[in-house]
Amino acid sequence: MKIAVGADHAGLELKDHLRRYLEQQGHAVHDFGTHSPESTDYPDYAERVGRAVAGGEADRGLLVCGTGIGMAIAANKIPGIRAANCFEPYTAELAREHNDANVLTLAGRILAPPYAEATLQAFLDTDFAGGRHQRRIDKMSALDGSPAARP
Repeated sequence: MKIAVGADHAGLELKDHLRRYLEQQGHAVHDFGTHSPESTDYPDYAERVGRAVAGGEADRGLLVCGTGIGMAIAANKIPGIRAANCFEPYTAELAREHNDANVLTLAGRILAPPYAEATLQAFLDTDFAGGRHQRRIDKMSALDGSPAARP
């Protein structure tokens, strides 16, 4: 799977840990930064990752900031992005299964690396269920003018 990753300074350490985790699993990872602990603005990375996912350059996205909240808000401004801020595997699974989330946002200041790995793994391993959920995805897509998630 091709995965775009990004973080601000508060998410740098966890992003780098998860990038290595993904690479060890054989995923192709495009790291959009940041690469420094210097203070930076999370919307810049949310835009880069979000546009890569929405444009088809990446299958999924991972964004990390202090809480994951700012990244989710920023990424969801991009048409076609359904970013979910998850703190444990179950909500990551449901974000994929019910909402066809294509970007996962995580909290670098809250989640320990093993828990973040488990949450990310649930996000990657879960397929969209379709069915009644597709109707809802189509309605969400209409809100931002993006094409429907599935034909």
